[in-house]
Amino acid sequence: MAIFLSRSPEETRAWAENYAKTLSPGDVVLLDGEMGAGKTVVAQGIARGLGVEEDVLSPTYAYVNSYAPMFHFDCYRIASVRQAEELGFADYFDAGKVCLVEWSENIAPLLPEGCRRIVIRKTGENEREIET
Repeated sequence: MAIFLSRSPEETRAWAENYAKTLSPGDVVLLDGEMGAGKTVVAQGIARGLGVEEDVLSPTYAYVNSYAPMFHFDCYRIASVRQAEELGFADYFDAGKVCLVEWSENIAPLLPEGCRRIVIRKTGENEREIET
């Protein structure tokens, strides 16, 4: 376990951009943290580290956004595993891209083995503790 202390969203993005260098196609990364903890900021940094040039926004209403090297899931509004199955979520995990999953507890039975986990904790207005 490693812990990074971030003092700003910019530091969080920079940390995540560096973290992206440890990822391989097919990796599934669970982004855990309360609402507003910075899960999407981490996703933005990882995306930048993977070479994504377009804006990365939370896919809250689309459930999943696709970028060339990755998928970004937001499962906050998933009401059941059955709903996730009907949306074809399990298929994304076999597509050979990095998958970033926010609110993964809502689809836990569908997650493949060997997922990585990043836990983001708010410790102040802009400060975060990031655990991997």
